[in-house]
Formats: sequence, C-alpha cells, structure tokens
Amino acid sequence: MSQREERVELKFRIYDGTDIGHSSYASSMTVATLKKRLLSEWPQAKTVTPKTVNEVKLIHGGKVLENSKTLADSKIMSFGNLPGGVITMHVVVQPTVAKEKKAKNQKDMQKMNSCSCTIL
Repeated sequence: MSQREERVELKFRIYDGTDIGHSSYASSMTVATLKKRLLSEWPQAKTVTPKTVNEVKLIHGGKVLENSKTLADSKIMSFGNLPGGVITMHVVVQPTVAKEKKAKNQKDMQKMNSCSCTIL
C-alpha cells in the first residue's frame, strides 16, 4: 500500500488584493519551489513584478517563510474537510534595489554624523 501524500490547498494574495496561484500543493514542497511557481504565474500587467525568488516574501500567520523549509516544516496544513478550507498567504515583493540603496544611505549618514572641534 502506498501512502497518499498530504496536500494543502493554497492561494496567494498580492499587494493589490488579487489572488494568484490557487491550487493544491504537496506538503513536501519547499517554499523556494513554491515561489518559483508563483513567479511563473505572476500577472505581467502589474506595476510591481518580482524578477527573482529572493524578491518574494511569503507570509503565513504573521511569519515570513524560509526558502529552505517545506510547507509541512512551516506548519502549513489543511483544516480537514472543511468547505472552503483554502489557506490564504500574503505575498510581498521586496526589490533588491532597496537593500543596495539602504547600504549607501548608511555610509552617507556616517559622514553626516561625524563632527570635529577646532580650538583656536
């Protein structure tokens, strides 16, 4: 007898309230694989479109999911046979440009925060 793999029904809500990727997923799927699938299904007409998996953050239960963990490791499980038992995750796009700009701003702030005294 082969054991049937646990599946979880998920949908993903992006920044403007649109839901994407509504499907049933294996609980053994990693978060990184799930993000790759979302990238392939991302609506191209949106103003914000992620280019890499690292720009996408999945949030479930107030926690950002780690790429290396599976859905089961992240404790994302179906609620049994409840009607409409779809789990909604929120998707945040964080472009890498913002991180580079932040590092540059920190260097500028260090220059601005320095002071010197001259005694005549």
